[in-house]
Amino acid sequence: MQYRRFGKTNLHLSVFSLGTMRYLANPENAHKTIKKALSLGINHIETARGYGKSEEYLGAAIKAGLSIPRNQLYITTKIPPCADADSMRRYIDESLKRLNLDYLDCLGIHGLNTKEHLEWVQSKNGCMQAVQEAVNDGRVKHIGFSTHGALEIILAAINTDYFEFVNLHYYYFFQRHASAIQAATEKDMGVFIISPADKGGRLYTPPDKLKELCQPFTPLELNYRFLLSDNRITTLSVGAATPEELIAPLAVADNIGELTTDEITVFERLENLQNQVLETDKCSQCYACLPCPENINIPEVLRLRNLAVAYDMNDYGKYRYGMFENAGHWFPGMKGNRCTECGDCLPKCPENLNIPALLADTHERLSGKAGRRLWG
Repeated sequence: MQYRRFGKTNLHLSVFSLGTMRYLANPENAHKTIKKALSLGINHIETARGYGKSEEYLGAAIKAGLSIPRNQLYITTKIPPCADADSMRRYIDESLKRLNLDYLDCLGIHGLNTKEHLEWVQSKNGCMQAVQEAVNDGRVKHIGFSTHGALEIILAAINTDYFEFVNLHYYYFFQRHASAIQAATEKDMGVFIISPADKGGRLYTPPDKLKELCQPFTPLELNYRFLLSDNRITTLSVGAATPEELIAPLAVADNIGELTTDEITVFERLENLQNQVLETDKCSQCYACLPCPENINIPEVLRLRNLAVAYDMNDYGKYRYGMFENAGHWFPGMKGNRCTECGDCLPKCPENLNIPALLADTHERLSGKAGRRLWG
């Protein structure tokens, strides 16, 4: 296991962190997963108020005793933004109690996703007043935020200078937030990557075509290497449901150097194949088409189409496409069949894509049962 400085927090975190949204089968499974993670060198565990009984299970494991001293184990929990300080005070107290902790190493504002959330954070008498009180009295050591929001919201939150770290989406197959990574680095913020195996492409169960294209590597290994080779990134979440699910990701936990020639060759192969297959239908993710009058998240819809057509990533596409209209501000936007062919997007597109036709095609390919978040 390798360790990196988590920005201005000056904590040195393992390059993989244990995310605790999926170990919730029972307390015993959670405890075994935590113990396995620590035995493999993980020193950072990330949970949240909203992850079912995750805090409670982690608190029980802490009370029972873990294999490393408290001052060498870093705990992050996350609490949603709220409009008032009193609610945040209560939430912090409740999380500390469930976790059996006197202090949190890191507290993240969970899901800073909208302009309204940002307004709450910036309000003089809002939730950050309570967070700052907890910092002043030692119950919270460091403050950050997690986000599923638009790039503009992420950059605005970074530029408030309230935060020491950011948790965000960024993967080989989704590089929209590259400028947020750079902005956070310039502010000396720690960077935590959310769910690179699952949200990054369901890469633990890749389609055969993608597996063949990535040889001699696995798609999951390549995505981890894409991220670990970037020294601006501190740590990657591993949301293991069982102890066994930690083994494959951590096989690359010592491999954090620059990309090798062989790895670069595979990435070039992937890019060339996408260009060849999609030809003039490839959306290059410039986002110039937004806003859409029908609130369709056109670039994200077409990104999923790119991946499905080029790499047969249909299962991932259906999984993410099914979240539209079902996950609120966590995955905003309407599905492609909401297009009225108004033509508003057409003159904006520098690639002259027939966007209405591509939206219809994506809906036909990827529409299935509605998705929802694992937790409420």
